[in-house]
Amino acid sequence: MALRRRIPRWNDLRPLMQFDVQLNRRQQRLSRVSSIEDLRKIAKRRTPTGPFDYVDGAAESEVTHRSNREAFAELEFVPAILAGNDQLDLTASVAAETFRLPVGIAPTGFTRMMQAEGEIAGVRAAERAGVPFSLSTMGTQSIEDVAAAAPNATKWFQLYLWRDRDASHDLIQRAWAAGYRTLLVTVDTAIAGRRLRDVRNGLTVPPKLTLGTVLDASYRPEWWINFLTTDPLTFASLSDDTASLAELINGMFDPTLSMEDLAWIREQWPGKLFVKGVLTAEDTQRSLDNGADGLVVSNHGGRQLDRAPTSFDALPVVRAAAGDDVEIILDSGIMHGADILAALAYGADFTLIGRAYLYGLMAAGEAGVRKVLELLEAQMRVTMHLMGAATLADLNPDMIRRAERDRGEG
Repeated sequence: MALRRRIPRWNDLRPLMQFDVQLNRRQQRLSRVSSIEDLRKIAKRRTPTGPFDYVDGAAESEVTHRSNREAFAELEFVPAILAGNDQLDLTASVAAETFRLPVGIAPTGFTRMMQAEGEIAGVRAAERAGVPFSLSTMGTQSIEDVAAAAPNATKWFQLYLWRDRDASHDLIQRAWAAGYRTLLVTVDTAIAGRRLRDVRNGLTVPPKLTLGTVLDASYRPEWWINFLTTDPLTFASLSDDTASLAELINGMFDPTLSMEDLAWIREQWPGKLFVKGVLTAEDTQRSLDNGADGLVVSNHGGRQLDRAPTSFDALPVVRAAAGDDVEIILDSGIMHGADILAALAYGADFTLIGRAYLYGLMAAGEAGVRKVLELLEAQMRVTMHLMGAATLADLNPDMIRRAERDRGEG
């Protein structure tokens, strides 16, 4: 039977004619983003190769970096059918505070090199989302400026174990005075890891204007305009002198540092203290014996020791050694809300994101960071519903398992 046709009427067409016109270029870029990987692709287009690879890369052959992601990718979630609930609770408590989501922003160095808004974009997005923001010792905006930019945000400060105790003491005092109440002491950086992409790119801090960088910038003019028309890139909490960057880097790390130095920091810091970079049972106990309140299970995103244990695989080892009463945060490899839930089910109390945050920053500044947190929340909500979990307390190791697939031979 032939189709019966008619001329469309205006009333039929009008509901279909909805043109999505975005005048805001950032919002236009973000409107079709559905994953962190989408933001990564935008970031790669908009950021010069050196800064992008500084974020995207890792140490040596990047085995640990890949393994971090593979550990999450190989997981299966066990769904519970007919276990519906109409409300989810994603709130999580850590370091004596409760947050709207079980994820915070990890400390990152050289952040304004990635995008001019830098740490200010991160702390404002964190304030809006109700999650903590961590400022790095190697941050490019000062302790005081970050605090002032988001007065209601929960702010943590990250400190390296380094040889200059006077400088460390000064930073600790400034952070406490500015309202930072949790200290993350990074212990996996006795020396800087060998990041071969940076070597190949000839990356310097701040970046130099060479023939290669000029050519690379020719189709990324916004990044360079922002870089050249904002304050010079410095370690803002340490110095206002760009000429001192090399001396600061060389003088910061000391391979002779020991647990005694951690104990000294414990004596100086009145707030919560988490040791960041713990991967073994032995170091778990040593950290707790020397004053740690909590632990961050982290391999520095694969940026320090290549072929180190993956953070996710180390998590149950650290949990067993620490016991149930010690708060544990997982860092490294998180790119999806389901990764966060897997970490919580496996024994973590909280999580941190580094690369994911920076991909959003490079893609669209503060709006991009907000998008990252929105994506993670949406992904967590869908996964929780489908797993039949109403609260984070419902998550347990029985809800996840390793996928066993035939990888073939040879």
